[in-house]
Parts: sequence; structure tokens; C-alpha cells
Amino acid sequence: MTAVRPRNPQAPRNRITFRPARMPDDALVEDAMIRGVEYNGDVFVGHAVELAEAEQVRFENARFTGMNTRQVVFSDATFQTCDFATVRAQDTSLVRAEVFASRITGASWSKSHFHDVRFENSRADLSLWRHSKFKAVTFEGCNLTGADFQFAELRDVQFRSCDLTGAQFANVQVQRLRFEDCTLVDVGGAASLKGAAVQGPGGMELAVALARDAGIRLEP
Repeated sequence: MTAVRPRNPQAPRNRITFRPARMPDDALVEDAMIRGVEYNGDVFVGHAVELAEAEQVRFENARFTGMNTRQVVFSDATFQTCDFATVRAQDTSLVRAEVFASRITGASWSKSHFHDVRFENSRADLSLWRHSKFKAVTFEGCNLTGADFQFAELRDVQFRSCDLTGAQFANVQVQRLRFEDCTLVDVGGAASLKGAAVQGPGGMELAVALARDAGIRLEP
């Protein structure tokens, strides 16, 4: 029987002409309602934002380092070469979003929601995604070493050509999960990935992780 592949994420629905951001009117602040704005090189370092919405937006070379968000929704959004390092995002949502060539090192996205999202060629080592919900999400060409997905829901999720060395997957819920040409050395919680499809050398690496979790010692 042929396994059902995860569905690909939908692209952002950008049907309007973007206008350049005008500060402070277009600042990403608490209770903001932003639509049709393009940000280039803007800095949101250390900002605290709650209950905001940004729809049909583009961010290029934006810095979100150390930002704290809660109940913030980004929909039909594109992030290009942005810096999310050490962001603390809780109950934050990305819907029909694309993240390209960005830095997500050490960021925390706990209890957040990702629906139709594509992460490509981004560095997300030591990132935390615990208790988050993923639906139709693709990670491609990403560095996810030491990433923590424990207790996450992974539905229609694909990892392609990603480095997941030391990533943690304990207690995840899986439905149509696929790893393709990924590095899966020392993955934690491998038993929770039951039902996932693995293509490439990562299959043997995952088997070793399963043996380790089961207390099986592999001798030369």
C-alpha cells in the first residue's frame, strides 16, 4: 500500500498592492490591526505585543530579536531574511505564511499554531515548539539541531533535507509525517514517531535511536 503523503502548504494569498510601512502608524504594537503593509529593515527588537493581527504583509530584513508575543496572528505573510533569534512567542499563529533564509535560533514558539506554513533555508537550531499545532507545514533545508517538538501535534508535516541532530519528539501526535533526506542522529522520543515515513539515510539513524530508547545495545 502506498503511504499517503502530507499535503503541501498553501501559499500566502496576497491579492493587494503592498505599501511601504510608515512608522509609527504601522508599528507592530498591542491591539494593532495591520493589512497590506511591506516592512523593509524595520526593527522590533525586544517589543512586547499582545492581541495583534497582521494580514497580507511582507517583512524583509526585519529584526524581531528578543520580541515577546502573545495571541498575535500573522496571516498571508512572507518573511525574508528576518531575525527571530530568542523570540518568545506564545499562542501565536502563522497562517498561510512563508519564512525564507531567516534566523530562528533559540526562539520559543510554545502553544502556537502553524497552518499552511513553509520554512525554507533557515537556521532554527535550539528552537522550541512544545505543545504547538502544525497543519500542512514544510521545513526544507533548515538547521533544526537540538530543536524541541515535544508534545506537539504534527499533521501533514514534511521535513526535507533538514538537519535534525538531537531534535526531541517525545509525546508528539503524528498524522502524515514525512522525513526526506534528513539527518536524524540522536533524535529523542523516536518511538512517538510511529507512522512517520522516512526516505534516505535518516531511516537507519532513526532505527538506531529507536533501539537506544528500547534499551538495545548495538555492538560492532
